[in-house]
Amino acid sequence: MRHNVEAVSRQFQILGDFVCAEPYGTGHINDTYAATYDQGGTTVRYIHQRVNHRIFKDPVTLMESIQRVTRHIRDKLVAAGEREVSRKTLTVIPSREGLPYYRDEQGNYWRTYIFVEKGRTYDSLETPEQAYEAAKAFGQFQRMLVDLPGPRLPETIPDFHHTPKRFETFESVLAADAHNRAKSAKSAIDFALRQKPWIGTLVELQRKGEIPERITHNDTKINNVIVDDTTKKGICVIDLDTIMPGLVLYDFGDMVRTATSPTAEDETDLSKVYVRMPMFEALARGYISTAGEFLTPVEKRYLPFAGRLITFTIGLRFLTDYLAGDVYFKVHREGQNLDRARSQFKLVESIMELEEEMGRLVGTL
Repeated sequence: MRHNVEAVSRQFQILGDFVCAEPYGTGHINDTYAATYDQGGTTVRYIHQRVNHRIFKDPVTLMESIQRVTRHIRDKLVAAGEREVSRKTLTVIPSREGLPYYRDEQGNYWRTYIFVEKGRTYDSLETPEQAYEAAKAFGQFQRMLVDLPGPRLPETIPDFHHTPKRFETFESVLAADAHNRAKSAKSAIDFALRQKPWIGTLVELQRKGEIPERITHNDTKINNVIVDDTTKKGICVIDLDTIMPGLVLYDFGDMVRTATSPTAEDETDLSKVYVRMPMFEALARGYISTAGEFLTPVEKRYLPFAGRLITFTIGLRFLTDYLAGDVYFKVHREGQNLDRARSQFKLVESIMELEEEMGRLVGTL
């Protein structure tokens, strides 16, 4: 569905004349447009985005959190004497009413950011250098938020990475087997059930106070880092809809999940699914180069395990959705969620085989 972006743009504090707007990016949740404006003869761009309030059910609180976080990062960058600050953190443009969002007559919530020029995002990792830069950027992002003042950020999606609760949902859906799919997924189900003894490891460490709660991004894919066209350095972390309290290990774990395997998430030839150690090493080096300043010894020690846990958790969610009739994740063919689960579980096995080697590597950093 196309929207009247020009009408929306008039509700934000933008100087200049609207020229045009086109759909932008590859996201599947929000509707995103890059809009061009003429400011005194100079062309500038902004991002206008409709927030999917069916997924993010409290857009007002969400945007208040994003504004708090981005302002804090901006203040840090300015204090450090950084140049081109608006390229290194998202800048929320307020509405005519001074709010970080605008609600249209149809009940849609819109937000506007300055467009980060001379940079791009990548949908897949091709080199260890890209992995290093992405991990370094996410580590820097976390580091700048360690001392965010004020009350605890709200949880955008409660218990997002709480594996034991995800497992309870899985067991409930499996017991119901409402779509008679358990038989076709037997090997994946058996694998999932065998992992139950260790899935609460990080939750338990947090409960005992051995791992602190921090502010985390929770969607650390490569395409959520803008890379400078010239330097090829990661310059800006984007897509902050899931920013909330959590464990930094979850963020690193999702980097391992999305960056180390050479295959697509739904690869059916499982012989192609494995951990590329050069990619893991690049992630670890990049992340610790910035996050190492605040990581505790326990957090650092569990970085390899985090890759195993988050990969298993996402695989479990795919399997649960398959058994439930494909109600959450979009599918484009029959059995796609089961293929996704099998691929993730194969990656879990590969991580477990290499976990000691990963641990030794992390110990040297």
